[in-house]
Formats: sequence, C-alpha cells, structure tokens
Amino acid sequence: MRLISICPSNTELLAYLGLEQSLVGIDDYSDWPSHIQTLPRLGPDLSINIDKVEELKPDLVLASLSVPGMEKNIEELKKRNIPHIVLNPQSLDDIAEDLLLVGKRTGTAEIAEKIVKHYRHFISNYQAYTDRVNTISSLYWEWWPKPIFSPGGVNWLTEISSLAGAQNVFSHVKVASHQTNWEEIVSLDPDHICLVWVGVEQKKMNPALVRKRPGAEKMQAMINNQIHILDEPLYCRPSPRLLLGLKKLASLLHPSVFPADDGVDPLLSHLEKKRSS
Repeated sequence: MRLISICPSNTELLAYLGLEQSLVGIDDYSDWPSHIQTLPRLGPDLSINIDKVEELKPDLVLASLSVPGMEKNIEELKKRNIPHIVLNPQSLDDIAEDLLLVGKRTGTAEIAEKIVKHYRHFISNYQAYTDRVNTISSLYWEWWPKPIFSPGGVNWLTEISSLAGAQNVFSHVKVASHQTNWEEIVSLDPDHICLVWVGVEQKKMNPALVRKRPGAEKMQAMINNQIHILDEPLYCRPSPRLLLGLKKLASLLHPSVFPADDGVDPLLSHLEKKRSS
C-alpha cells in the first residue's frame, strides 16, 4: 500500500506495525523513526498541502484530530475523495484500538493484535507497581507557557501520571486540554512540575524562567527542586511511545518502587525478540 501520515503520532503508530516502508509522504513534524527523514514532506500538521497529498496517489491517508485546527485537512481529503481514516485518541485504550483499526485497514491485523496484547500487558504490570506506591505525588504538566495550557482529565497524560504513582493536578477538569494561569498553579502547589512544551526541544526549555514567575519560590516543587524537563515527543503524542515515557517518568518519581529506566522502548524490544525467535 501507498500510505501517507499527516500527524507525527500516526507516523509512529505505522512504524510499530512495521509499515514505515510503505510511507510515501509525511507531515513536517514527523521525526521518528529516524530513517523516515528522506520522505517527501507535506507541510505542518495543521496546514497540510493537500495538492501534494493528491499527487502522491495514496491508497490510504492517516489523518488526525488530536490538535484543534486539523479539521481543515480532513475537509479537504473528503472534498477530493482521497481515501483516509481519522484518528483522535484521548486515552491509552484509544491508542490500542487505533492500532487494531489501522492493522485491519493495512493488512497487518495479526501484527497489531500481538502488539496490543503486549501493550496492555505492560500497562497492567505498571499498575501492579503503582499499587505499591505509598504516597501519591501531585504533578503539574505544562504543555505551553504563555498562555498556559495543561492536560485535563480527558487525556492520556492523566493516565500516564496515575500509572507513574502521581496525580495530574487537573485530572478533575473533564477536558483534553485546559487553559489556566500561573496563579492557579501556585495555589495548587504541585509536588512536581513537568515541562513538555509542545514542539520545543528539551535543550531549549529553561526552568530558570519558570522559577522567576510570581510566587514560584513558595512552591513545594521549587523548594525541593522537583522541576523536570522531559522529552516532549514521549508525552505529547498519542502513540505507543508513551510507554517509554511512562518508564522514564515512573523511575524519576518513585525510584524505589519502579524499575530503573533503561531507555529501551518496551514494545520495540518485545517485537525484536519475537522476530529473532
């Protein structure tokens, strides 16, 4: 099949299914796995060049609604009768269901089922570790600094937080993305602050700027030096790579309970073992 992905998380999902060799075009922000870098680029995920998509004659386009503004891409795909599916996962289970759906549409259903089985098994294992955590930490995720956006309760990061022995301070807000202000964060006084500014590399995020915000010096996270700069692609994209992010976060928050982070993607290592056997 000739496949096109117009969202980084969809590109990653295809890679787990072993379909990256079938890709003929991707959005500008897709950057994993590294060997896709030579593929034709179709523009930023919020403004895909549908003319280029059409020229590539895809059998299937994987579109997304994971970010507000992507709707216009889908409208154009419909208008031109370009075959496509739309993914809009908000939870870890949604991601599993998307793997199964894409597997059916691409002839890789058996592979998808095996991946999902291991995916769910890994989550179940981490839940068992979580049950041994004595003190649940409060955690504030910062998606964007100005204006401040943070994931709400209807988002995979609330689940990732819970599995890592923490509670998202906005888990009670029943939205995917919550716009707030610094004064509210100060009043919530989280134990940990996790910076994952969307589209910004770790080296370009400066925690010193956060420490200078009004009232920051009184917060527990600042006093205890628990402000963390994390790898944004492992937390802000709804793909199976979130499990690698979970490994890193859990070992950071509760090193005496969770396994040490070895940097190995749990699904990829499982797939490699299966292939070698």
